[in-house]
Amino acid sequence: MQTRPHNQPHNQPTLHPAIVSLVSLAAGIAANHPAMGQCQLARLRELGVPEHQIAAVIEIARHLRDEAAQKLDHAFDEAAQRPDPPPVHTPKAEPLVNPKVPKVIPVAITVAAAPTCCSTTASGQPCC
Repeated sequence: MQTRPHNQPHNQPTLHPAIVSLVSLAAGIAANHPAMGQCQLARLRELGVPEHQIAAVIEIARHLRDEAAQKLDHAFDEAAQRPDPPPVHTPKAEPLVNPKVPKVIPVAITVAAAPTCCSTTASGQPCC
C-alpha cells in the first residue's frame, strides 16, 4: 500500500510509482545530484518502463541542466564585463544580528529571458 503525502486529499489518487521515479530521476540529473539517479534507474527498470522513455527523460533533464548553466554563465560573463555593476536593491528589514555569522553581501545577476519557454534537445525531443 502506498503512503499518501500529508498535503494530498484522500479522494485523489497518488502518482504512479513510475511517474515518481521519472520525476525524481530528472530532478536529480538537472540538479547535478551526486547519486546521479542510479536507484531511480533500477526502480524504473523493475517497473518495466521502456528504455527509450528513460533515455528521453535523461536527455531532457540534461538539456535543461545544461541550458540553465549556459544562461547563468552568460549572465555572469555579462556582469563581469561591466566596470560598475548596477546597485542591488534590497528591501528594508529589521537586521538580525548574530556575531557568529559573517555578513552576506547580495549580488545581482540578471538572466535574459529566452524567446520561448524552452528549446528542444539535440535529438529534437521537446522539453515542455
